[in-house]
Amino acid sequence: MKRHLISLAVILALTACGKEPEPAKTAAVQTEGDRAILSEPDKADFLKTATVEKDPGSTLRLPGRLVWDEDRTVRIVPQVGGRVQKITVEIGSEVKAGQVLATLNSADFGQAQADARKALADQQVAKQALSASASCTRPASSPTRTGSRRRPKPRAPRPRRIAPAGAWGLGGASDGSYTLRSPLAGIVVERNLNPGLEFRPEQNSDPLFVVTDPTSLWLRIDASEADLAALKAGEKFSLQVKQYPNERFAGVIRHVGDFVDPTTRTIRVRGEVPNPDRRLKGGMFATALIELPPTQALLAPSAAVFLIGDQRYVFVEEATGRYILRPVQAGPERGGRIEILSGVKEGEKVLIEGNLHLIKFFKALPGQPMQAAK
Repeated sequence: MKRHLISLAVILALTACGKEPEPAKTAAVQTEGDRAILSEPDKADFLKTATVEKDPGSTLRLPGRLVWDEDRTVRIVPQVGGRVQKITVEIGSEVKAGQVLATLNSADFGQAQADARKALADQQVAKQALSASASCTRPASSPTRTGSRRRPKPRAPRPRRIAPAGAWGLGGASDGSYTLRSPLAGIVVERNLNPGLEFRPEQNSDPLFVVTDPTSLWLRIDASEADLAALKAGEKFSLQVKQYPNERFAGVIRHVGDFVDPTTRTIRVRGEVPNPDRRLKGGMFATALIELPPTQALLAPSAAVFLIGDQRYVFVEEATGRYILRPVQAGPERGGRIEILSGVKEGEKVLIEGNLHLIKFFKALPGQPMQAAK
């Protein structure tokens, strides 16, 4: 048995020695200078390309939020404290200019009225004293002793000054009740008081009522610096909201901010949106659509451009399985496409998938040491 095992081992060893060595495998990707060459071009399905083309025009989509038109909105805050006696409107009520919203019983207003009456009484007494003093003064043409001085003309005592807005301008009755009125016509969209509520101006920060005209809304847009050139006051746009997916609403840009937020790098843009049927609501999230005309700029998908160190590159297809690495200068990015200022020509094909796989085979780039791609 032992002899048979030894014989089998010898036969296997002889067989192994006679086996031919396997040929060395060719690298899947070879590099020649700034070129990447596939050893098997017919297996380049994992690489996808896109054509560099001139900007055909596009639609700029910017997120925004609908808010009240501040030119048609008033936030009502009493100037004096008091307790709510009566509320005459509800949220959603349509009001006219000057219409009563609520009545407060205000000790502060009663004191302001008393001070105003006291000031008027003092003024009346002062006028009577002035009239009496004037009738007792000697006429200017009467003879006087030489060297004597003319007696100064008497002046009325100065009444205590209280600005009219301190009492009469507040709007109230003689019994100390204080009436809140709407200064403009519109809809009551917010109410922050209840019957019996004690209101103190120094304690409450929210307005008691918000009245607005909802037939016009503002759209607050946060735009990036790259979009600034496409945004101008007076430019028209269309508005899209998810509540009405198949409809678009018209709007106009009214103001472009002069300040870039240092954290988000965005610019606040304000648009105006007519809302005659009141289908749009304040607080809705929306998307502003701005049509951009065609330009001479060259565009490619953003995925075609990658960064190594401080330089941007693309892979340009020379032929199937042959790709040349080129440095490029890139402009702003918008809507998944990036503007290429130099380095490629119109009609050339650039890699948009697999380019980061090819770059791994380069030990060093022409003219600079290889760095990790970001």
